[in-house]
Amino acid sequence: MNASRNPVQVPLLLGMMRLHDYPELAAPHALLGFIERCVEHGLHAFDHANIYGQGRCEAHFGDALRLRPHLRGQLQLIGKADIVLAPQDASRWQVKHYDSSAAHLRGSLEASLTRLGVERLDGFLLHRPDPLMQAEETIRVLQEMLESGKVGWLGVSNFLPLQWQQLARELPLRCNQIELSLLAQDAAWDGQLQALQAAGLQALAWSPFAGGAFPVALQQALATVADTLGATPDQVALAWLRRLPGAPVPIIGSLRWSRIENALAGAQLHLDAPTWFHLAQVARGYEAP
Repeated sequence: MNASRNPVQVPLLLGMMRLHDYPELAAPHALLGFIERCVEHGLHAFDHANIYGQGRCEAHFGDALRLRPHLRGQLQLIGKADIVLAPQDASRWQVKHYDSSAAHLRGSLEASLTRLGVERLDGFLLHRPDPLMQAEETIRVLQEMLESGKVGWLGVSNFLPLQWQQLARELPLRCNQIELSLLAQDAAWDGQLQALQAAGLQALAWSPFAGGAFPVALQQALATVADTLGATPDQVALAWLRRLPGAPVPIIGSLRWSRIENALAGAQLHLDAPTWFHLAQVARGYEAP
């Protein structure tokens, strides 16, 4: 992908979904210190969504930024919208659903900007494919967001090729954020990554450690490879991702500095093809076709 179009010029993104799980970051000044430390280490991209903490994660991040407004210019803030959680559903059904209507997306963007205390999101993603999406209406409102300057670039999340290709015919999409790890390998085998690469979209990989659910056999395989390469198991798991077409950029959900520092230290680790296939086979439980 042309580097000028790449939305994230960093070795990894920091996911804000579990920001409220870290009591050490509960005070705005503590979170500000964390953000500044990230920037000092070359990490400036923060992945938000309007549903994270039902908006509280964006609000807390915004409180920290208000302590040092000039820091905003050094950050890349990514937002997502179109998921309506059951508690937020105003209908009688109280059901989780998707809403890609112009009114909902406009309202979601304005609410995110207000909570974060900023005038613009660098990136804005549709969070999930909406089976009821009226493509013309959605395309129109996303174009409006770009033209208004309130959004810098557009992307999607969890979209399959036929879903994002419909939008990409009219919109300058830059990325697709998908689940991708040794335990979620489908995109590595079914052509999704090649389709993204051919269209110039960057793959962003959420849950690269599968939420800590790697089975024992895979943990042992990662440890063995790590010992061989003088690395750590986490670094090997991320190197497995980066070996894929388009070099997917991992989104790290942990905000423990030790894990972030460890991930950064292994950013240049490279796996040869046999090692990549070995880990893929252990994780899948069967050899490549």
